[in-house]
Amino acid sequence: MSEQARNTVDWRRLSWIAAIVMLFALSLAALGAQFRLPGGALGRVPAYVVRIALPDGQSAIGLPPIEGPADASRPLVVIDAGHGGHDPGASGPGGEREKVLTLALALAVRDALLADGHVRVALTRSDDRFLALTERSGIASRMHASLFLSIHADAADVPDATGATVYTLSDKASDALAGAVAARENKVDTINGVSLDGKGDTVSQFLVDLSQQRMRLDSARFAALLRREGQGQIAFRDVPLQQAAFVVLKSLDLPSALLEAGYVSNPADARAMTSRPWRDGFGKAVARAIAIFLAGGPGA
Repeated sequence: MSEQARNTVDWRRLSWIAAIVMLFALSLAALGAQFRLPGGALGRVPAYVVRIALPDGQSAIGLPPIEGPADASRPLVVIDAGHGGHDPGASGPGGEREKVLTLALALAVRDALLADGHVRVALTRSDDRFLALTERSGIASRMHASLFLSIHADAADVPDATGATVYTLSDKASDALAGAVAARENKVDTINGVSLDGKGDTVSQFLVDLSQQRMRLDSARFAALLRREGQGQIAFRDVPLQQAAFVVLKSLDLPSALLEAGYVSNPADARAMTSRPWRDGFGKAVARAIAIFLAGGPGA
C-alpha cells in the first residue's frame, strides 16, 4: 500500500474514532441531565426513593406567632405537639397517629389558656411539619418563654398499658421504662446529625449543671401540679411522675416537662384522645396547672 493510501486510511479511522467519542460524550451529557443526583453525581434514581427536606443546622427556623394578651409582660407558654411531618410517632390499633393526636391536644391546651386570658401562648407547630428536638426547646428559649410543655402519646408492646405520665429531665432515668421512652423519643433526631451527648469543657459543664438543677426543681413542681389538677379528667399511670434524659427537655433557662397524655396503643386511651369533649377537659386541666404554676413563680 502506498504512503498516500495509508494516510487516507488513518484519517478515516481517526474520524470514526472522533465521531464515536463525540456520540458517547453527548449520551453522557443527556443521561446526566436526566438522572443527576444531589452534589452533581450521576446515576439512576430508583422510583421508590423519597427525598425529605431536613433542617440544615446552620440557620435558625422562624419563630411562631404569639397569641393572647398584647402585653409583653404576661408570661409566655410554649406548647409543643410532638412528632410531625415525616415522623408520625406511634400508631394506634385503629390507625391513630401520634402526630395527629398531639397536635389536637396541644390546640386544646392553647384554647383553654386563651380562654382564661391571663397568659400568652405559642405553638412550636400548628400544622403537620417536622421539627428537630433541639429546635422545639430552642423556640421556647429564643422566645424567652416562662414554661415549655411537650405533649406526646406513648405506645407499648402490650395493649393493656394505659394512663398518662409526666416526665421531667434527669441524667438518670427513674426506671427502665422511663429510660426506654426517652431513648425512643430521642431517636427522632438521629437522622439529622444532631449531637445529643451534651459534652463540653469543665467550666461550661459546671454552669450547665447549676442551671439545670434550678430548672429541674421548677419542672418537678410543675409536673406535680399537672398530676394534681388532672385528677378526675386524666387517668394517670400508677407512678405518674417520672424522670429521664429527654433531649427536648434539655433547656437551661426555663422549666420544661413532657406529658405523655396516654397510650395510643391502648384502645381506650386512643378513643379518649380522639374525643373532642375529652380533649377539651384535658386542655382545661393542663391550663389550670399552668396558671397555678405561673402564679406561684419559678422557685416558689
